[in-house]
Amino acid sequence: MNNLSIAASTWVILFGVIIWIGAAWLCVTNWKRNGKRKSIGVLEGLRFLLITLIAFTLLRPEFIQNIKRTDSPEIAILMDNSASMTTRDIVGAAASGQSLTNNNQSPVTSFSTNRALTRSEWMEQKRAAEFWKPLEKSGKVVLENFASPNSATNSERENAEQVTDLNRALENAAQRPGNLKAVLLLTDGDWNAGKSPLIGAGRLREQNIPVFSVTVGRQTPIPDVVLESVTAPSYGLLGEQIAIPFRIRSHLGREVKTEITLADPTWDEVTKEITIPAQGEITETILWLPRAIGEATLTLKLPVQEDEGIAENNEHTFRINIREDKLKVLVVDSLPRWEYRYLRNALARDPGVEMNSILFHPEIGVGGGRDYLSEFPKTKEAIAKYDVIFLGDVGIGDNELSDAQAELIKGLIEQQSSGLVFLPGRRGRQSSFLESPLAELYPVVLDATKKEGVGLQNEAQLTLSTTGRRHLLTRFDSEENRNDELWKMLPGFFWSAAVEKSRPGSEVLAVHSSLRNSFGRMPLLVTRSAGSGKVLFMGTDSAWRWRRGVEDKFHYRFWSQVVRWMSHQRHLSEDEGIRLSYSPETPHVGDTMFLQSTVMDSTGYPAENETLVGRITSPDNRSERLEFSSVEGGWGVFKSSFAPQQGGKYKIQLTSEKNQRKLETEIIVSQPVREKIGQPVNAEILREIANITGGASVSYEQLEEIVQKISLLPEPKPVEKRIRLWSSPIWGGIILFLLGVYWTGRKLAGMV
Repeated sequence: MNNLSIAASTWVILFGVIIWIGAAWLCVTNWKRNGKRKSIGVLEGLRFLLITLIAFTLLRPEFIQNIKRTDSPEIAILMDNSASMTTRDIVGAAASGQSLTNNNQSPVTSFSTNRALTRSEWMEQKRAAEFWKPLEKSGKVVLENFASPNSATNSERENAEQVTDLNRALENAAQRPGNLKAVLLLTDGDWNAGKSPLIGAGRLREQNIPVFSVTVGRQTPIPDVVLESVTAPSYGLLGEQIAIPFRIRSHLGREVKTEITLADPTWDEVTKEITIPAQGEITETILWLPRAIGEATLTLKLPVQEDEGIAENNEHTFRINIREDKLKVLVVDSLPRWEYRYLRNALARDPGVEMNSILFHPEIGVGGGRDYLSEFPKTKEAIAKYDVIFLGDVGIGDNELSDAQAELIKGLIEQQSSGLVFLPGRRGRQSSFLESPLAELYPVVLDATKKEGVGLQNEAQLTLSTTGRRHLLTRFDSEENRNDELWKMLPGFFWSAAVEKSRPGSEVLAVHSSLRNSFGRMPLLVTRSAGSGKVLFMGTDSAWRWRRGVEDKFHYRFWSQVVRWMSHQRHLSEDEGIRLSYSPETPHVGDTMFLQSTVMDSTGYPAENETLVGRITSPDNRSERLEFSSVEGGWGVFKSSFAPQQGGKYKIQLTSEKNQRKLETEIIVSQPVREKIGQPVNAEILREIANITGGASVSYEQLEEIVQKISLLPEPKPVEKRIRLWSSPIWGGIILFLLGVYWTGRKLAGMV
């Protein structure tokens, strides 16, 4: 059946008819005015035809074809075969169609894995029972699996990661050549690849094909304790404790007190007592002491609780490269105050630190002795070797630092990934840095009216902020509450720098326990990123007092952690004369990795006018070139980036032929598990799909009801095919051709 439809309203049609009649009168009048010549009559007739076609087009005509279906109707049953369907959360009695109730006839909310089925097992039971039999009376039934290896493309089979593209399953159903009557979708609604399934639902709606979805699984999380993540550093130093943060989430209705274990195959296990709140999460840190050089494979394990639904997500295996490095530190101060003396001793006695110091004494000149420098490094070559620089109560001026040396320090931090520690003192000399190149690096805003700081009659303390309670620098105990108590027990101070507030982008780790201003508590322990390096501001000169009663337990540990934290990025990968740092340190597939390499020439000076060639080899042995660009400043820094598209071990090779520098390293890229077990079903998306297409969405207990509902559906309506003449290129081409003929005819007839 064919017919023509016009989308314009009645009033628009009447107005068009009036215009059309008026155009006809004008054409006839013009023909008569020109002596009723035949050529003019043809042209006016052509013009009237064009006016008629254009007016007709503006009414938006559509040619409609109603195509009657002759094939027998089909019902497509799409069954989810993804990894998330292995979640064990369907109670066996419910899977058999029975209702679980207690003595009061209310639903039982308890969950037991020993009487539960996986979502896939439930579907296999229903498949074996041929639940679709009632549908065969009203049409042909076609069963299809989606999100399974057999239904994946060749490229997807090469990738070990399995994903669920729910939209593709719906669009494939919409493109079926047969007479599709309805779609029955059995899934947990978990889609993690492709476009939104609402797009496929829209395609089915255009064809008047309803989607009936069956939500297979629980809409609430399974009772479970999950070791969600372990954020281990890529390397550690031999003999130094390594902090390994982890996060645990509980879906149990009770508090869990247990022990988490870090298993080291070559040494004893490390355990830590933890308490996981009911229906909550914790972020903790476990400390591990490496005892051998090389790559260590560790496993963090969480005991399985009796009422847990999943045991497979209670452990995580990772690798850390252990090596032995000497960190180079430079301490600069003026007077040999107590803070300087004890800090210098702490660093000098640290076996992993090589320390130099400079003392700009205001009365007797530069100090001397073992590990002392006679002057501050004047060249990039001389200063580039230092991983961390401590600036005490010194400033810019005669017999101290110069603006050129301040510029060197700034370049070292921003370009070479080194660390800078500000340790102001009672002379107030650090205020002069605010008018030097170091002003941009300062993490806080100092009070210009109190350059010599603030003295107190009563002892004050450093109070950890929320960020400080979890930060590596302030970690004296792996248990957060215990660590907070230790900081409260530390001896306090009677002097501090006068600070107005922290600068935007800084992290406040600790504040003054008593002093505050219009911005809040005075920040005294603040960190900030500067270029590729880090900056720390310590606003008191009394950390040495932490030794009272415990000797070096807290004082040495704090400064040891500061040095290692600030220099960590700088030593991710290095060889003679060349270094490579990258961010993020523990990348995942899809992350953009930013690479920064520093190249030194044969004399140890930052390389200039050099070309750095990089090559990266992916886990499947595909190699590609890395384009490194030189960074201005003369520090021999080169930058590049790449985005890994698969998980595994990437090999990176850097070559500087001019300076004969070469570096080979490996980076482990994690493959996120998109098919997660234990997640509740996504019932919301299934309801939206059903609403868009005019179907219905039910839970797995109502499978028989939805099958009965589909069997009662009427025969599919004839397919309606619309040809929009008003937007057809062919129709527009015909009008354009006639306009050309009319214009040419006017010229030949001599009409203006």
